[in-house]
Amino acid sequence: MRRNRTIILLSVGHACVDVYQGAVASLVPFFIAERAYTYATVSGVVLAASLLSSVAQPLFGALTDRWALPWLLPLSTILGGLGIACSGITGSYPLTLAFVAVSGIGVAAYHPESARIARIASGGSHARMGWFSLGGNLGFAAAPILVTAVVATGGLRLTPLLVLPALAGSVLCLPVLRVLHRTTGSGSGTTVPSGTDDRASFGKLSLAVVCRSVAFTGLSTFLALYAPQRTGGGTSAGTAALFVLYLGGAVGTVLGGSLAGRWDRVTVVRWSYLVTVGAVAGIVFVPGPGFYLFVALTSAGLYIPFSLQITLGQDYLPTRVGTASGITLGLTVSIGGLVSPLIGHVADVASLQVALAPLILMPAVSWLLFRTLPEPAGPTPVLPLTR
Repeated sequence: MRRNRTIILLSVGHACVDVYQGAVASLVPFFIAERAYTYATVSGVVLAASLLSSVAQPLFGALTDRWALPWLLPLSTILGGLGIACSGITGSYPLTLAFVAVSGIGVAAYHPESARIARIASGGSHARMGWFSLGGNLGFAAAPILVTAVVATGGLRLTPLLVLPALAGSVLCLPVLRVLHRTTGSGSGTTVPSGTDDRASFGKLSLAVVCRSVAFTGLSTFLALYAPQRTGGGTSAGTAALFVLYLGGAVGTVLGGSLAGRWDRVTVVRWSYLVTVGAVAGIVFVPGPGFYLFVALTSAGLYIPFSLQITLGQDYLPTRVGTASGITLGLTVSIGGLVSPLIGHVADVASLQVALAPLILMPAVSWLLFRTLPEPAGPTPVLPLTR
């Protein structure tokens, strides 16, 4: 079935892009080891990748509400890869910030348009949107392994090799664009913008996504440094913790789409955040091998809502699907990086445990916000990709 093939290609392409979001956090230990960056300094690298992306992603979303921009998929994929590939070949801190910022802009350009196309290809199915989101989670999961395999063998000077997923992802975009063009005639397919925008609910959803982003980005930035302290391991303990965090997200995303088929999305997301409160507390305070169990639970708890929040945002703003996608995806993957320098500063002054403890509150706030959200009606698809 053409619809399933298109979603699979979009999912794999999504993985090739989100490798570069996971790569930023995965490079943190190597920046500290080779360049003697402090916690605060290295969190500035995460900030650089996040700041422009946070602003640019909603703007790209608004553009896709006015015009179809499918050509952004291959172009933004290449841009995301080039930024990370160049980040390790300069000893200049400002240039490093500039390169990761370029990567962040590429990631920002990719997500709203890819989410718009995935919505068309999914026909409104939460499960298919879950598979699309799964690709991004797998990209995150692959990042620490890929970065460690490349950089641990030859240092940061080998980061140009990290452009390879971008090259593969840009090629995978091409058959998707051909299918979209044949189906819609111009690549501008959409869904019927029926219903009324519920801006109040979308605002609450956005705040919940912000809290989720702060928790996830804070953990992903410093987990590789915190894991050895809690488990007594070395660098490999940090790589393993990041891998569990990202891979657990892949499981959580698929599980979220499945659970939403049995219960409504708001209920599933609400319970996920409640479980995550205890899981994050376990990461912060429980030492030993059990640390990895809490990392896995936290990952699943934060990622079960991932694709569901994207479709909720699109359904709360049915006349502005691109804007909704840009904001929910942008806040999810970017805005948490704005808080990373503060966490890094506290870690330098006190300890990583003290700096990470406030993250326990973030899923609790998201849970409170979801208690007042309604379950919106789903989209009305009009352009099936089955011909």
